Amino acid sequence: MSSKTDKRAKDILRVLLKQGKTSVEDLTATLAASPASIRRDLARLEERGLVHRTHGGAMLTGGAVYEPFRFDASFHVREDRFAAEKQRIAHAAAALVKDNETIGLSAGTTTTLVARQLLQRREIHILTNAVNIGMELSSSSRLRTTITGGAMLWVGAFSLVGPAAIETIRMFVMDRLFLSVTGIDPERGASMIEPEEAAVFRAMARQARQVVVVADSSKIGSVSPAVICTPGEIGMLITDDGISDEAVAAFKAKGIKVLVV
Repeated sequence: MSSKTDKRAKDILRVLLKQGKTSVEDLTATLAASPASIRRDLARLEERGLVHRTHGGAMLTGGAVYEPFRFDASFHVREDRFAAEKQRIAHAAAALVKDNETIGLSAGTTTTLVARQLLQRREIHILTNAVNIGMELSSSSRLRTTITGGAMLWVGAFSLVGPAAIETIRMFVMDRLFLSVTGIDPERGASMIEPEEAAVFRAMARQARQVVVVADSSKIGSVSPAVICTPGEIGMLITDDGISDEAVAAFKAKGIKVLVV
């Protein structure tokens, strides 16, 4: 997405934040853009789950609108990478969740999409260290959401880390953990860039009966400095069809189920 398109999308969200709903005609006049451009922007925003298109316009979705999350450029840049693949991965991940389960969602763009897929579900307890995921889920009275304590150390990460986060995690046992990573390798396992974040994710993995890594194919074979899980601690990998047959075979040889979507 170009910087001009990205800015216009943010401007559309700001209009909707103030008004709740608007029309293509009004947005065209306000933002000095063509109707075709506005419609394309609205379609992209709807794919992200941020707006609901109506006849001749759009309105905000039922989810909570948390302005720092909606307008954070760095998060949107990461969210836009392999966007279609992440949507498929999130859909497949959410389909694994059963009613009355306790699940974990680590901070990350793919796990954020998993959370959105669960918004219409019920009787699920969700534990997360991601502030933005907690805000996304706060609009649902049918889900129970627990956000860990902790400190936010990085702009745009929304990830709570530190002793307070780990102490909260130790209070729960999860049926499964959906884990976002920066690298997943059949020999080295799952990894992250920041050691503080990896420590929290490790604590979540220890408390989960099953660890499910949700990672687009660009992460396959990558190894970041901080290890989260060894291959033997990962139960399943959900990824897109960009993964090679050789990589699938290597993960399966380590006892990891691979779901390609």
